[in-house]
Amino acid sequence: MLNKNSYSFFLKSTALLFSGVVLLPLSSCISVANTDEKIQSWMTKGDESVKLQQQNAAAFINISNTFQNIEIDDAQKFQYIDGFGYTLTGGSVEVINRLSTSKRKALLNELFGNDKNSISINYLRLSIGASDLDGEVFSYNDIPQGQTDPTLSKFSLARDKDLIVMLNEILAINPKIKIIAAPWSPPVWMKDNGKSVGGSLKTEFYDVYAKYFVKYIQGMQKEGITIDAITPQNEPLHPGNNPSLLMISDQQRDFIKQSLGPIFKSNNIKTKIVVYDHNCNKPEYAINILNDTEANQYIDGSAFHLYEGDISALSTVHNAHPNKNLYFTEQWT
Repeated sequence: MLNKNSYSFFLKSTALLFSGVVLLPLSSCISVANTDEKIQSWMTKGDESVKLQQQNAAAFINISNTFQNIEIDDAQKFQYIDGFGYTLTGGSVEVINRLSTSKRKALLNELFGNDKNSISINYLRLSIGASDLDGEVFSYNDIPQGQTDPTLSKFSLARDKDLIVMLNEILAINPKIKIIAAPWSPPVWMKDNGKSVGGSLKTEFYDVYAKYFVKYIQGMQKEGITIDAITPQNEPLHPGNNPSLLMISDQQRDFIKQSLGPIFKSNNIKTKIVVYDHNCNKPEYAINILNDTEANQYIDGSAFHLYEGDISALSTVHNAHPNKNLYFTEQWT
């Protein structure tokens, strides 16, 4: 829900990570805030000649608008917006850490701070283990080929030490930032093909993998990082990335209701479970899971990307289960 005293007028937008169904502007936009009845405005142009520059004059100017109008009706309410932001990948951390200390600090403040020159990101997406935008493939429980570790005795967040350091820098700037996390693959010894690319989670490791999520959430909490939500799998119908996993809807449903949900409950894990996390061309994936009464009780909502399909898929899922939240979690640009 938009605060009626703080509106953003997006002239041309592209979507990136956020929770809630509004697009995050990357091109020309005017952002307007009403503070103590005084209009303040900032401008960003698509040609990058102006970037989040505060304007002296009020933004309500007469121009010939060729884009679709956005009408705000503050009498009609939808779901609340959790936040707007991006994915912080291992690759992002590596590149940002190449900056000097002063430049890194300035960049993080510009991204996450609250002063007039900051864009005030308040939501981040993380990968649980490596994503396809890390320098190398890893999980938090890698062991020699042919071995298994059902007690997760070798579990460690050490491979993400640089990301954890940066997250704590970000939290020092904005302690209220929310975080959603998703795995690109389980440890390969849990998979039926034993590889980081493709394959599916073995049913015999459903409980073990659920405990892997618990250890991740608890381990991050010990580092001062609260994971607000997780999805069981990034792009579960795209097993071609490295790393990746094929997890069809029935498998995700069974994993949640048999293992992930009950084990979260028994360990008093308050982190939300959000299903699907893939394109808008398969709303039936999420609906199938939400239709299951046992699985439904553990689920906060559904997450979507938009490389295929139509954004109306979110409304399709909402209409089928209006008590569940919607998240838009990825759009590569």
